[in-house]
Amino acid sequence: MAGGRRSGRAAAKRAAAALESTPKGFADVEDEPMPDAETNVPAEEQQAPPDPDDDEDGDHQPKEESGDDEDEDAVEKEDEESVKEPTPPPQPVIRRKRLGRPPKNRPPDWDNMVTVPERDADTPRRRGRGGWRGRGGRKGGPSAPKAEQIIDADGTVAEIVDDECVLPEDPEGETKVDKMGNLNGGREYRCRTFKVTGRGNRLYMLSTEPARCVGFRDSYLFFTKHRKLYKIIVDDDEKRDMIERDIIPHSYKGRSIGIVTARSVFREFGARIIVGGKRIFDDYGVAQARADGVVEGRLADPDDHFIEGEPYNKNQYVAWHGASAVYHTNVPSVPVPNGKVESKKRKVNVNDVNWMLEHAREASTFNASINAIRKLNNAGVYDIHTNVMQYPLTMQPTRARIEQVAPEDEGTTQGTVTFPPVPPKMTRNFYVADTYFEAPSAGVVSAAETQAESADFLASFSGLGAVSDDIKDLLPPECRKAFDQTLDKETAYRSQWGLESETMSRRQPIIDKAIVPYSMT
Repeated sequence: MAGGRRSGRAAAKRAAAALESTPKGFADVEDEPMPDAETNVPAEEQQAPPDPDDDEDGDHQPKEESGDDEDEDAVEKEDEESVKEPTPPPQPVIRRKRLGRPPKNRPPDWDNMVTVPERDADTPRRRGRGGWRGRGGRKGGPSAPKAEQIIDADGTVAEIVDDECVLPEDPEGETKVDKMGNLNGGREYRCRTFKVTGRGNRLYMLSTEPARCVGFRDSYLFFTKHRKLYKIIVDDDEKRDMIERDIIPHSYKGRSIGIVTARSVFREFGARIIVGGKRIFDDYGVAQARADGVVEGRLADPDDHFIEGEPYNKNQYVAWHGASAVYHTNVPSVPVPNGKVESKKRKVNVNDVNWMLEHAREASTFNASINAIRKLNNAGVYDIHTNVMQYPLTMQPTRARIEQVAPEDEGTTQGTVTFPPVPPKMTRNFYVADTYFEAPSAGVVSAAETQAESADFLASFSGLGAVSDDIKDLLPPECRKAFDQTLDKETAYRSQWGLESETMSRRQPIIDKAIVPYSMT
């Protein structure tokens, strides 16, 4: 049994040596399972301690003892060789937080801490894909690409220098503006200009102001249509300085602010960005303008209202000064069917002091609106259902007559400017019709009077002819004379129209009896 104990001790030494030669972290060490002590085992089954006299008895296993001695010698020899090898000291480890974002669905055994060697604890973390120096790469690597921009549909690339595209210069245009954007010759920009901190003495504009000045609604189309302009987005420090100088309001602190150099805007638009600008005289590209046949001295923007000698209103293109109000009017984008424009009613608190004034004012406003609607109706109202222009009844003819003029009777129309004489070959081969519009004299017959229908029982009571003689006799002599004259005019006017069968060619149809026989009775 002594040999068995020595063999177990040698195995323990080998295990300890192997553990020391391979350092492990705390996470790799596993606890050995330990069986629970059996408390209910009978005393007879418990193993008795070994008898010391058994060690002296060597007759029962003489061969095993010799074999164990040989194994023990070999093990001890191996242990001596392993002890001679240098054992590295165990390396200290630390635990720190994992890098990166934790998973959305964490497993039950997720540990937010990770075990790393102590030598890696002070190593600086890398920033993204760019390595130690961020996106710019390591020191000594390739430099950042030059700022470039495509300036036309053909893909022409222009370099960006001093916040603007490098373009060919016009010798005559260079005399009107310097490199910083200052105008020469007494010229003045229609928009506000300012300097930006950290960018020298160069003049800049808010991109929205020249965009509105030349007719764009926002700066997006302004830079999309004019690719030779370079848009600059200011940083927080520049934005804070612009707010302190009242260039932009404080509410724009969280917005993206775009600016553009004043020189590049003048090179692109020329006289259109100058107060009272005239073509060629205030243009930058003079040679190109003359090649295009531009009239020299013509106003670039006739709609720009300004008074010479008075300061120009540059705030009309500033958004927070009302420049964007033109895009928020209540006027409909398409004309309404009846031509009326809806307007909001003015709210007034009516009391016992101003009620009469407000009543008269509202009545006047209502009358003015009625007159405006009538004037619009005179030009015709488009009916969307029938696709027809409808006109008021007072503007439409209510009676008509047709008179055929023989060629020999056309002498009466010779010499008139409205209806010159018609050549004989035209009257012989074509149907020629002249249309006359005739209105009754004022006070004779109402222009709105229509022709009476045959079933109209009140037709005999319309007009001055319906007045009985008993009532006429009651009139004074002067009034009776005026009444009779007006009655004669009315009778003459109505008699010239006649019946439709006589004056409107509505005669009986002419039917060939050989084709359609019918009885005349």
